[in-house]
Amino acid sequence: MRRVQKPGDIDIVPAGMDGSWEDDADCHILRLSLHPSLLNRVAEDLGRDAGKIELLPRFQVRDARIEGIGRAVKADLEADTPSDPLFIELLANALAVRLIESASGRFPAPDHHGEPKLSERQLRVLTEYIETNLDQKLQLADLAMVAGVSVTRLKTLFRNSTGSPVHQYVIRRRVEYARALMATTRMPASEIALAAGFAHQSHMASTMRRLLGQTPGEIVRQASEF
Repeated sequence: MRRVQKPGDIDIVPAGMDGSWEDDADCHILRLSLHPSLLNRVAEDLGRDAGKIELLPRFQVRDARIEGIGRAVKADLEADTPSDPLFIELLANALAVRLIESASGRFPAPDHHGEPKLSERQLRVLTEYIETNLDQKLQLADLAMVAGVSVTRLKTLFRNSTGSPVHQYVIRRRVEYARALMATTRMPASEIALAAGFAHQSHMASTMRRLLGQTPGEIVRQASEF
């Protein structure tokens, strides 16, 4: 097959499929690989029999959701500071869901009885767990277990309950906790970054600048004026 590739073209290549290609000109391709265990887990979360899901080879597919996930991964790879691992887990989970949907031609039916949400108890227990473990690398599987739901279900329920994706909520809480420490303690910025769960001090600074429009130094100076 000979073709002209355009930005946004998506090829779905099942594992074990033989093949090769040759490019006539320079091009950049983002290759995303999913481990079979992830697809099996997501299929189970969706109530599907993983053994009956067959991913077929498809070329030059157009899918806005898959393209959006790819662009988000690309942006994270090119960023000076990588995102929280929780964000990448969510992207991988979303990609697995979309591949399973496309394999069967089945898509989630709209909910005509209101958006499903976490119960008050589930949300309280989950947010308390997040607050207690901000200094740790939070994993989707752990958060789902605390809430008593599947990983796939957690993403939808949490957004419906809080109005925010779970990774954005965690990042915001890290930032708020770090700001509180800066305003009330004399801890070095490097220690505050670790206590709030950031990879390092510059990661904290860039995230605060993006979300708050302030640097750690500006926050400390502002607190000292009161």
